[in-house]
Amino acid sequence: MRSDEADAYSPANHTGTLNRRLVGPGALGSQSMEILRGTLQPGRGAEPHAHPGIEQAVYMISGQAVAEVGGERFELGAGDCCHFPAASTHSFVAVGNEPAEIVVVYAPPYGERPENVVR
Repeated sequence: MRSDEADAYSPANHTGTLNRRLVGPGALGSQSMEILRGTLQPGRGAEPHAHPGIEQAVYMISGQAVAEVGGERFELGAGDCCHFPAASTHSFVAVGNEPAEIVVVYAPPYGERPENVVR
């Protein structure tokens, strides 16, 4: 799957974010995980939310971001990775002057279904 060929969408409870689903039930047939490529504009990203029963990992390709989970704040740059345990309230926001390019992994797949998110 080439990321520039995947359909782009803006995820729920995110601002200034554009995702492309690379692997998942509707992309390459994966049933157990989902992989996205995301671009977050500076100062934009995910508002605090949780995914009950779904783990999430984010790998930074470029740019800078701040992740918050479990009351802790982490600054991330290219090559860094973070993990959000299932049901943990978290946020993720691009900081700095350039967009953040990321890879996101969900297990099991999130699929942008509203019933899979809690604010």
